[in-house]
Amino acid sequence: MSAGIHISPDTIRGRFSAAMSAMYRDEVPAYGTLMDLVAGVNDETLAADPAERARLEEVDDLARISEERHGAIRLGTAEELHIMRRLFAVMGMHPVGYYDLSEAGVPVHSTAFRPVGAEALKRNPFRVFTSLLRLDLIEDDSLRAEAARLLSGRRIFTRGCLDLIERAEAQGGLTDAEAGRFVTEALETFRWQPHANVGHDMYRRLHDAHRLIADVVSFKGPHINHLTPRTLDIDKVQARMPARGITPKAVVEGPPTRKCPILLRQTSFKALEEPVLFRAGEDWQEGSHTARFGEIEQRSVALTPKGRALYDRLLSQTRRRCRPAADGSNASEYMAALTEAFAAFPDDWASLRAEGLAYFTYAPTEKGLAAGAGGKDLETLIAQGALRYDPIIYEDFLPVSAAGIFQSNLGDDAAQDFAASPSQRRFEADLGAAVLNEFDHYAAIQSASLDASLKALDGLAA
Repeated sequence: MSAGIHISPDTIRGRFSAAMSAMYRDEVPAYGTLMDLVAGVNDETLAADPAERARLEEVDDLARISEERHGAIRLGTAEELHIMRRLFAVMGMHPVGYYDLSEAGVPVHSTAFRPVGAEALKRNPFRVFTSLLRLDLIEDDSLRAEAARLLSGRRIFTRGCLDLIERAEAQGGLTDAEAGRFVTEALETFRWQPHANVGHDMYRRLHDAHRLIADVVSFKGPHINHLTPRTLDIDKVQARMPARGITPKAVVEGPPTRKCPILLRQTSFKALEEPVLFRAGEDWQEGSHTARFGEIEQRSVALTPKGRALYDRLLSQTRRRCRPAADGSNASEYMAALTEAFAAFPDDWASLRAEGLAYFTYAPTEKGLAAGAGGKDLETLIAQGALRYDPIIYEDFLPVSAAGIFQSNLGDDAAQDFAASPSQRRFEADLGAAVLNEFDHYAAIQSASLDASLKALDGLAA
């Protein structure tokens, strides 16, 4: 490749995702076990359901599943968030959605950096859930000031990474050689650093304020705290984890098992207790830190605002009746309550579409194109088999589920009482850009597919 030719951000993202996966497999060996388990379950699921395999092949979603990952990081300052946005932009990843996790007892607000176009998602759907610590939620004034001082003194990006971000922005992309250096430099930001920035006493103060505060403030950088493959049957993965020497969390977060799955379901294994060296004057003191874990997800259809409102209402109804304990002691009661509540959510594709609860893409069928079926209304075209519809996969996240994963990994005291205080305007100011509204994005995808389908049918009917 010519030295002056820029390569696609999708290619850079694919390389970075693969490098991140290899690094995390080395750092957390159980992640490799998860990858093998998920691959086996996915192969079984597709072999047992040829119709679903054919559907995934038809909509070009089959190839992306084995490559799909999401990671999560936690940042400490507005400057870190601003530069991180620029770093992800080099890889064609954009901020989608605003999440206030303070409502779930976690002192951060967040967005997800991910590709947004259909072709980009098919090439590599890598996404990183990125949280910014809310120092304003630390009640202790002196601790808040000390945390701010510690964070202001750290530099999480290498000089080489910053130079390549600036070069990509100035010249509109990176060459193949530059992209290789960029992946190497950027990976250092996400690498585990066992030497803490603080002494053990300060670590305990931060930890007692909130475990996540200690995780962000005490270290040199935002180590990737989990990397998540996508499965087609999360219940089967959950059941098989113990046989692979992995203890799963007690309940799968998100909606219950359904014939027509919705949104996002997630499970994980307990966070690792890892050796850490804390500062002790000119020396180091041995200790430990618990933060990183393995996670698995099952992604399903995206819900409209109407569908999401119903989901949120049923989930709240469940949790008023039974809130899942981190130790799993009431897991069966919680799952029974969840299943009972979600009986009110329609569980067939036709109802989900007709009632405006979920998003779908539309495509003309061979029958419709052959018959020249244009000029008819949408419902007639579907009834006559001239138009097909397929679920739009939910590419984003659920705050309550994210908090549930965190709590089950780190204990019941990991979630604390914070006054819900969403501040999207402030977050976007720190980010240096507006976040994309996910509902608007899914609606636009659905509308564009329908318009294109109707034009294709009308063109043949004319």
